[in-house]
Amino acid sequence: MTEKTTSLYDPDKVDNPQAIIDTLQASQSLPVHWVTDFDSLEACLDDLESCERIALDTEFIKRDTYYPKLALVQINTGDNIYLIDAPKLDLTEFWVVLEEMPLMIWHACGEDLGIFYLLSECSALDNVFDTQIALSYLTGQLQMGYQQALSEELAIEVAKGESQSDWLARPLSHDQEQYAIDDVRYLLSLYDILQQQLIKKGLVDKVTEDCQLYAKELYEAANIEDDATYLAMADFRYTGQQLAVLQAVSAWREALARATNQPKTFILKKQAVRDVVTELPTTMKQLTYKTSMHRSMLRLYGEELLSVINNARALTREEQPPQILAPYRSKDKTISKAVQKAVEDYEQETGVPANVLMRKKWLSQLYEVVAYDLPLDDLPQGLKGWRKAWVMETLIPLIESHKEALQAGMGLENSNE
Repeated sequence: MTEKTTSLYDPDKVDNPQAIIDTLQASQSLPVHWVTDFDSLEACLDDLESCERIALDTEFIKRDTYYPKLALVQINTGDNIYLIDAPKLDLTEFWVVLEEMPLMIWHACGEDLGIFYLLSECSALDNVFDTQIALSYLTGQLQMGYQQALSEELAIEVAKGESQSDWLARPLSHDQEQYAIDDVRYLLSLYDILQQQLIKKGLVDKVTEDCQLYAKELYEAANIEDDATYLAMADFRYTGQQLAVLQAVSAWREALARATNQPKTFILKKQAVRDVVTELPTTMKQLTYKTSMHRSMLRLYGEELLSVINNARALTREEQPPQILAPYRSKDKTISKAVQKAVEDYEQETGVPANVLMRKKWLSQLYEVVAYDLPLDDLPQGLKGWRKAWVMETLIPLIESHKEALQAGMGLENSNE
């Protein structure tokens, strides 16, 4: 680790730069404890139960399995750094302690929480703060990496060369261990400097709400029913029969991947799933020559897959999944420009970057609610929180004023929907 001499602690950004400097300096000499047995885990848990906040990260392997292999959990309490040797330990009590922790600080926690939910079987967490989300509010950059965040916010450079190394190897190399430690060593300091900036901008509550929303979304993704996984690949142009096949094949692929503990893409890549849906093969010959399914998978599961396809094709219209709503598409940019102007105006009012205020997916769902006269409960969760008043008072009336053009752009101009 090398530290720059440049001072980043602009008084216009933070009120208490000395507190950040003190935390940063203290982090340089934190004791590091390997947790490898029951006694050291108990000592770690005793320490964690007295903490108001901790910084966390995980290292895992998920190259050829459905279930990730958790290799290491790194924790910074502010006084100690723990490296928890996950493969050696029963972490049942550990997950409970983390679930009850007042505040868990992560950076880019998507995969980490996915593993957390998978292994802990806990409910959706409400104690998560993701510094990447905080940075998006302050910079407009949606996916700033940890290395860049430390460099720009704390003037600290850390190596990132070990990210793809074998984390199940023991002992870890010196470089691996230092990489793992650095992933949490400075995370509390990063949180502190971001919190001060968010406080000055009046954005703490908004960021906190979005962090909890993200944690809930990750929980729902980790607990999605097999027969709902097809929605990630569904297309509004698919017929009811094609959607039925897509739903059946997607659920079959998910269940088989879990049962055999291999990645879904090892069984059928997404393109192969699309081939099946568009070609609707009924014989092994068609499955072989009209899809990109790998030959080894054809030999193992071809007949089984054909049965799944044929059963789905036989469903009645009433039994098929509902049609996917068509997205808004039009060469007329009147609505898009009006919405963009409203978003930019609200950006000026709130200080929240436009791309954080409104995600593309949220806007598509908002268009659907207006165009199809759907209940407001169908609004995405992200538009029901602190953004709700703006959506209800500004965006919906604005879109309603262009409803005829909106419906035309969604192919509804000749319908009474």
